[in-house]
Amino acid sequence: MTSDTPADRRGDRERGLLARLRRGRSTPRSRGRRRVGAAFRLLAALLLAGGAYTVFAPGLNAEDTPQLTSAAEDGRALFDVSCVTCHGRNAQGVDGRGPSLIGVGAASVEFQVGTGRMPMARQEAQAPRKPPVFTDEEIRQLGQYIQELGGGPQIPDGDLKAGGDVANGGHLFRVNCSSCHAFSGGGGALSSGKYAPSLNDSTDRQIYAAMLTGPQNMPVFGDNQLTPEQKADIIAYVQESLKTDGDPGGFFNLGRYGPVTEGVAVFLVGMVALIFASLWIAGKS
Repeated sequence: MTSDTPADRRGDRERGLLARLRRGRSTPRSRGRRRVGAAFRLLAALLLAGGAYTVFAPGLNAEDTPQLTSAAEDGRALFDVSCVTCHGRNAQGVDGRGPSLIGVGAASVEFQVGTGRMPMARQEAQAPRKPPVFTDEEIRQLGQYIQELGGGPQIPDGDLKAGGDVANGGHLFRVNCSSCHAFSGGGGALSSGKYAPSLNDSTDRQIYAAMLTGPQNMPVFGDNQLTPEQKADIIAYVQESLKTDGDPGGFFNLGRYGPVTEGVAVFLVGMVALIFASLWIAGKS
């Protein structure tokens, strides 16, 4: 038979209170241990990932960086000597001197350098055509370097006007080109000191590159605007018709600037002739 005295009841309450306090202290301790363990495991995982990246990342970066071809390496040497001042060490451009060449492609380089427009002596409204500074091989090397550096449009190999339809090329030229280059391809003035150059000295590759890249004030005629076949038609018309047909308007071509110039000349000459004829008739009468 157990005793149930006040002292016994008080002892039971004290023991129960101590048990609850022990349980209360053990719970935070177990949670704290779990948190410390989780933090330790996270730190170990981060250290392991960082170590793996340090070991393998240099090799991966080396594989992702493409090696330049021999032609592009030669072009890079030429670029570092003649172009880096205006276009920057990595062709990213220099403010106030020259634009970035990333993405312009080999076609733009071949047009600008092949026509002597680049290198430019100074910034002007229009880059005039000049004798080229580089040889054809050096121009191809420069273009190959820029192509491998940032990509962009390229001129296809082969005869660019092969199979071209001269009649259709004439139609396309009058619709897309004559408003700036005139009906005869002699060029014309634009605003702010700019002008559309003459096509008389342009080669097949230069015409194709100009359509692909849209140099200076010229719009870009990509393959969505003019297909390669239509480009071949235009080149065939320029090379086989405009440059060989002579002057259909007569011996005095008046610069071949088109019907406006011819109409003004005819008006002025005709009016002067009529005035003198009238005075002569009046004097005789």
